[in-house]
Amino acid sequence: MILAAGRGTRMAPLTDHCPKPLLPLAGKPLIQHHIEKLVAAGIDELVINHAYLGHMIEQQLGDGSALACRIRYSAESRALETAGGILQALPLLGDEPFVVINGDVWCDWDYRQLFSRAQQLQHPARDQAPQDLGWLALVANPEHHPGGDFGLQQGRVLAQPDHCGWTFAGISVLSPQLFAGLQPGEQRLAPLLRAAMADGRIAGEVLNASWVDVGTPQRLQQLEQQLLAGQPVRSGGRQ
Repeated sequence: MILAAGRGTRMAPLTDHCPKPLLPLAGKPLIQHHIEKLVAAGIDELVINHAYLGHMIEQQLGDGSALACRIRYSAESRALETAGGILQALPLLGDEPFVVINGDVWCDWDYRQLFSRAQQLQHPARDQAPQDLGWLALVANPEHHPGGDFGLQQGRVLAQPDHCGWTFAGISVLSPQLFAGLQPGEQRLAPLLRAAMADGRIAGEVLNASWVDVGTPQRLQQLEQQLLAGQPVRSGGRQ
């Protein structure tokens, strides 16, 4: 699932008449970079949620056949936040662990590695109890987000404020069981993750990759310049 329902207020005025996932980056929409990487990794069944100017996303991407994938859409009359959006889309995602990617990040990590992370959730080690509910990709805290999001200890993601040495990369594998009992409507993902972390049920690792939270026009422009020039992408975070 690619999350694409955000309003993109930090991207204004670029998003005044264009949804953030369709902002051009190095000759193609931002969201297309994700789609092509997923397809190249062998992940070609995609769900995209949308709200603000969502019809433009459907018009641009269609059923995905032009990009060698199948795209289904979960339209939200109003943005439901991350957990609410995923909950609404669960009937399209099925009963097995699924990948969730924020549509407004860029990363050169090899998405083929997501298969093994999903397998670990679906088929845990014999001595593992209880079963993990999710796996999170983490990156070093960038300059604009020095406080970080979570800690990491022996492969377990921690929610304690004094262990936030890492930033969530917006790339994860989640189990449908994480959303059990959640009521429809606007719901944030962080409280669900933190509750599961308290039970030791969220795994994670630090990515050996370049990563950018494409959250401002300046960061989008900088990333595009690096990509077009063939330069190494400098990781950057929130602003």
